[in-house]
Amino acid sequence: MRYEELAELGQQLRVDAVRAAQAAGSGHPTSSMSAADLGAVLLAHHLRYDFAHPAHPGNDRLILSKGHASPLLYAMYRAAGVVDDTELLGFRREGSRLEGHPTPRLPWVDTATGSLGQGLPVGVGMALAGARLERLPYRVWVLCGDGELAEGSVWEAVEHAGHERLANLTLIVDVNRLGQRGPTRHGWDLDAYAARLAAFGWHTVTVDGHDVAAVDAAYREAASIRGRPTAVLARTLKGKGVAAVEDKEGFHGKPLPDAERAVGELGGVRSARIGVALPAGSRPGERPEPRKVPWPSYEVGDLVATRAAFGDALAALGSERDDVVVLDGEVGDSTKAEAFAEAHPERYFECYIAEQQLVAGAMGLRARGFVPFAATFAAFLTRAHDFVRMAAVGGLAVQLCGSHAGVSIGQDGPSQMGLEDLAMMRAVHGSTVLHPCDAHQTARLVREMAALPGIGYLRTCRSPMPVLYGPDEEFPVGGSKVLRSGPDDRVTVIGAGATVHEALRAAEALEEVGVAVRVVDMYSVKPVDEVVLRAAAVDTGCLLTVEDHRPEGGLGDAVAAAFADGGPQPRLVRLAVRGMPGSASPEEQMRGAGIDAAAVAAAVMPLAGKVVVP
Repeated sequence: MRYEELAELGQQLRVDAVRAAQAAGSGHPTSSMSAADLGAVLLAHHLRYDFAHPAHPGNDRLILSKGHASPLLYAMYRAAGVVDDTELLGFRREGSRLEGHPTPRLPWVDTATGSLGQGLPVGVGMALAGARLERLPYRVWVLCGDGELAEGSVWEAVEHAGHERLANLTLIVDVNRLGQRGPTRHGWDLDAYAARLAAFGWHTVTVDGHDVAAVDAAYREAASIRGRPTAVLARTLKGKGVAAVEDKEGFHGKPLPDAERAVGELGGVRSARIGVALPAGSRPGERPEPRKVPWPSYEVGDLVATRAAFGDALAALGSERDDVVVLDGEVGDSTKAEAFAEAHPERYFECYIAEQQLVAGAMGLRARGFVPFAATFAAFLTRAHDFVRMAAVGGLAVQLCGSHAGVSIGQDGPSQMGLEDLAMMRAVHGSTVLHPCDAHQTARLVREMAALPGIGYLRTCRSPMPVLYGPDEEFPVGGSKVLRSGPDDRVTVIGAGATVHEALRAAEALEEVGVAVRVVDMYSVKPVDEVVLRAAAVDTGCLLTVEDHRPEGGLGDAVAAAFADGGPQPRLVRLAVRGMPGSASPEEQMRGAGIDAAAVAAAVMPLAGKVVVP
């Protein structure tokens, strides 16, 4: 396509962005207009994509990190002939695939965007898949805004991409100088951005983002670079082409004041169609069937930490399935993810102490069809919660493991204790939350997680715990295990993880004084086993939850929610970590938090109608 035609295509994309926002009565046309020439050159000259087969393994990947500029992306789809004018003008309406920010409801969108600073980190994961696993020549293009470069997650990704020398990754930065409420930090200082990126090993190209010939040359240069990623820094004008809004503050996130006049100023509606270049290679074949391999096995009664069983199970799962990958936050020796690294080093990704990149990398790998497990301390996953949330928005089934959960980690103190993680993960749409209490249970649940359709979270513990179950026991998601029960049970004690063992010890002590209690191992915290809970409510009338977690949002709330819609209403009592721990031994921590066997027994006595003598 000649450069004059490319410029015309840029105008077409601007017009369509204006029209879409006007039809919706909302949107971000000015943010789309600044990047229109960048999108036009990419679509017509550089993107290799088979729109009829979005899963083609050779397709380039395009991530619109500045997701609010979705009218530009949808205008590009119209130019490619996969979205018609009627659908374009249905932008943001109920039931439309063209949402305010892109999601994979559109088959050509790999990841949901709109939470700024996420496109590049996810793109790094996709580029890692192409370079290290698939070994395919596709390129990952990420179009972001200058304002989002203030996000720390961007610089985690920049450093990681530089360290991994991801030459198949190109970042296009739309430097239009204006954010939502005013100028960005560095304005049009392209050299400031270039210096920062170069410090992390990136090749940089600075261009006038409205000079289509210069943009074309910059993209060609990016494709020619070997051994490092490239950033194209493009100076642009927000609202380009319409005098009333061009480079003016106050027009972010709203339709143009006179859309009809703006369309005329831009040269009117156009309907050019672009024949996007197809990728090389054949379409995907079938993935190999999982192999049968020995599964981790332990002796009942042995002391094994659930984190250790997690590592053993990961290594075995990696032998079963070639699509399983593991990402570590530089704590693999603690989470025991290092067992996978030893068995399958080519599928192990060290993300260092960068939890946002850890989860984002897993998202990118999942978007490429792999089954990622990302592991770090439960407490540190809080930093990456927005990525977990957006993974759910985009339907990316990332599997997470948070180790060192609860006060039971002992002397390291509260900064290392995951005490809010169950609440955080239960709140995620479509998530599954699992908290095993023994090694066999952990290993089985790891295998279950690989088949989950949404976000999965496995909470593991630092300290060794007795193996309770045999190697052939099954642990379906949504299930539980009743470990003690009888016709005379007065109270049901429900635990998960370390508190299961405290509940069993309490039950033994209570039996000696004539108090029978039911003990339930609620290893599936979301979804909970409502059948077992309702039966316990009928049989005993009182449920006592014991959790190594804050009282808000954890096991107790999950159990209470099972009775929110009617049915038998038992008395519900909760033991949880209510104070601020310090440093102490695991046993001292559990006692201090009021969740050890003695505390459970003391709580049960009055519930069972027994007088407690001080």
